[in-house]
Amino acid sequence: MKAALEEIAKKAFEELAHSQDLKALDAVRVKYLGKKGELTAILKQMGKLSAEERPVVGQLANQVRADIEEKLEETKLNLESKMLDLRLACETLDVTLPGSKQEIGKKHPLTIVLDEIKEIFIGMGFEIAQGPEVELDYYNFEALNVPKDHPARDTQDTFYINDNVVLRTQTSPMQIRTMENQKPPIRILAPGRVYRSDAVDATHSPLFHQIEGLVVDKNITMSDLKGTLEVFVKRLYGEDSVVRFRPHHFPFTEPSAEMDVQCFNCHGEGCPLCKGEGWIEILGCGMVHPKVLKNCGIDPEEYSGFAFGMGLERIVMRRYNINDLRLFFENNVRFLNQF
Repeated sequence: MKAALEEIAKKAFEELAHSQDLKALDAVRVKYLGKKGELTAILKQMGKLSAEERPVVGQLANQVRADIEEKLEETKLNLESKMLDLRLACETLDVTLPGSKQEIGKKHPLTIVLDEIKEIFIGMGFEIAQGPEVELDYYNFEALNVPKDHPARDTQDTFYINDNVVLRTQTSPMQIRTMENQKPPIRILAPGRVYRSDAVDATHSPLFHQIEGLVVDKNITMSDLKGTLEVFVKRLYGEDSVVRFRPHHFPFTEPSAEMDVQCFNCHGEGCPLCKGEGWIEILGCGMVHPKVLKNCGIDPEEYSGFAFGMGLERIVMRRYNINDLRLFFENNVRFLNQF
């Protein structure tokens, strides 16, 4: 048995010396020191020895186990050190090499044009107003002189949360809230998301963006409205832009109008872009209805004002000649990288 223990130690040292990685090292440990290992098998036979032989063989067995464990730990440390050196050699960085080019994000086309429009109106003294997208029916309809039986209040057009709460269908409620909390003079621009119950197609979406403006002060007239919007169009589309105003009807303005810009592709002659008309409608506008002013606690005998509203998507589509509104919301990187 003594010879067997010495042979086990010799074989274990030889195998440890040839171990190339930690997995092979662990296999040697299990082979000789595991529960079913060779050393354990020898120790199970000690019951057959005489009383005089047992202490001697037991001492030798403990010494063999200690020697193998010590050699295991030494080999493990050597292997770990070699593996670390190899990994460091593979991971060596040449700090003189140029770095990888970082992809820089771009503004969304809606944001690009919205920022331009904000800058134009801020330059004319307007302030940016904000308000909730989940709005009370009063601010979205009642205060804007929209009667109960108006088609816009039907569930086919408006998302109702309950009888008194809606997803705003326009950013006009921000005008009402401003007039309620601020005395004239008022000059605000109210951009934001709005919601309408429309099916998704190339020109419609249940979510889109509106930009509305409001000016209230003493002696505000239709000429102020026209002058402001003409400046806006010339700044946005160029100094050679031509606009026209057509009579229209909105419940919250009187008189009301729609403003067209002369087609910048055919300059009024008619083309596929303007559907042969020579003009492109871009916004609705008008003088604030006296009833709306009165609803907000502003005396219509002393103050007057004008308001206008436009769809951001429509302006951006015409700016970049985009023919499908869905492209704005699909987050296609190939589309967005063009801007």
